[in-house]
Amino acid sequence: MPVTKITLERFLDFSETMPILDVRSPGEYMRAHIPGAYSLPLFTDEERKIVGTLYKQESRKKAIKAGLDFFGVKMRNLVETTEEVLSKHRAPNRNAASNTDVSSDEKQPVLVHCWRGGMRSGAVAWLLDIYGFRVYTLDGGYKTFRRWVLEQFKKDYSFKILSGFTGSGKTEILQRLQKEGIPVIDLEGVAQHKGSAFGNLGMPMQSGQEMFENKLAINLKEIQSVRSSVWIEDESQRIGDVNLPTELWKQMRSKTVTFLDVPFEERLKYLVQQYGSFEKEKIEGGILRIKKRLGGLETKESLNALSENRIEDCFRVLLEYYDRGYKKGLAKRSASETKIQTVICETVTENNYSKLI
Repeated sequence: MPVTKITLERFLDFSETMPILDVRSPGEYMRAHIPGAYSLPLFTDEERKIVGTLYKQESRKKAIKAGLDFFGVKMRNLVETTEEVLSKHRAPNRNAASNTDVSSDEKQPVLVHCWRGGMRSGAVAWLLDIYGFRVYTLDGGYKTFRRWVLEQFKKDYSFKILSGFTGSGKTEILQRLQKEGIPVIDLEGVAQHKGSAFGNLGMPMQSGQEMFENKLAINLKEIQSVRSSVWIEDESQRIGDVNLPTELWKQMRSKTVTFLDVPFEERLKYLVQQYGSFEKEKIEGGILRIKKRLGGLETKESLNALSENRIEDCFRVLLEYYDRGYKKGLAKRSASETKIQTVICETVTENNYSKLI
């Protein structure tokens, strides 16, 4: 069977069992890619620049010839790298093979895409096909995927918004709900940031805005067939260095809010346990990031407590600051007639999930 060009819908369905090979340059891949895709660059960033310049300034044929010079010496490596990918690839859902028409094919199937579904994916697909793989390419390439991503944020979702003052254990509750089989989208997990000025502590480096949107869109795709409501944490539009898409964030602000009412001292104890062991320099950096909003006196008080190893006193100042901001936000929500349901919790624990179901 020759190389087959398929729609994005089939491409994403097939990706549940087949590896995605992104043949764009390393720089393009690092900026953002389809979640789960492997990088198999046809050109380096510099080679791509050379070919692109020839295409724009001279002719398509000269660009192709230059590309062939780069492509020829890489053929064997491209094939062997694809074999390595297949040997280690583990599909998230092996049962999804029954949803495709390729389960009985002896050839190992792979998915290939470039930026627009043009010459780069065509060249690599041709090579992998003649070697013996069964190759599917994405019609329209990554550009089509990005259009699809942005469309996901305009759809209507049955969200249930989990709210609560800082330190209420919202993330733990969401994770427990997920373990119980209840649909959840963990925005902080997708963003790789916990939302506050200290949200990067203990978290991996954040991806850029485009990659955040890609991952979020895939999460939204996975819940679109769910008939029940989906729990999602109440977030400001900005999470660290990334922003929730405006359409999606506005939709979240219109949904019913479930507010966890946890005593201040219990939340303070929880935050000391969660963040108190981090290096003082990192905690100081978080304080300095909010010093203008925190105020001169509170900034000085929290920094002095930190330097004297009075961690609880330091966090007390910070928690009072975050509570003030959260109360203002809740007041605005109430004024906008957003329905807010309060759930009384004695302490911070994932077992508070049982109060929500």
